[in-house]
Amino acid sequence: MMALVQWISLWLIPTVIGFILLYGTWKRVPTYESFVEGGKEGIQIAFSIIPYLVGMLVSVSIFRASGALDYLMRGIKPLVEAIGMPPEVVPLAIVRTISGTAALGMTTDLIATYGPDSFIGRLASTIQGSTETTLYVLTVYFGAVGIKKMGDALKVGVLADILSFIISFFIVLFVFGK
Repeated sequence: MMALVQWISLWLIPTVIGFILLYGTWKRVPTYESFVEGGKEGIQIAFSIIPYLVGMLVSVSIFRASGALDYLMRGIKPLVEAIGMPPEVVPLAIVRTISGTAALGMTTDLIATYGPDSFIGRLASTIQGSTETTLYVLTVYFGAVGIKKMGDALKVGVLADILSFIISFFIVLFVFGK
């Protein structure tokens, strides 16, 4: 069975690409020209994203280096401990909405410190996989395509992140216990 899964995973992407090329040729779509045009658009988008990306990375660095994250944590630590959540994962939940790379670094630190099979390690992994970098997406991608009104997307995205964080806690608590 495992050999079959490995064989399928090895050949799936080349098969899909080949099918798309053959189908495009059959429909008389200039596939190579379309590919080159898509590549040109991709490079233009990458260049237009760079200023927003740099701005976001600088903002995250300032947020962490200024001590604002530590100050925020001191304020909410009693509340978090009262509901039984480990306060070590709360900075991950906050940073995850801002930067996926910073959150991955925090997750790696938590797993290295507490272990991958600990409650904190499992919770950090679940948070990492079930939340989104909402502020990053809004800043970089919405900015790159020129969307100015993002209030509703911000509200929904942050609400989804908060719910994902809370649900992650309860799922890990239910599945693995404390």
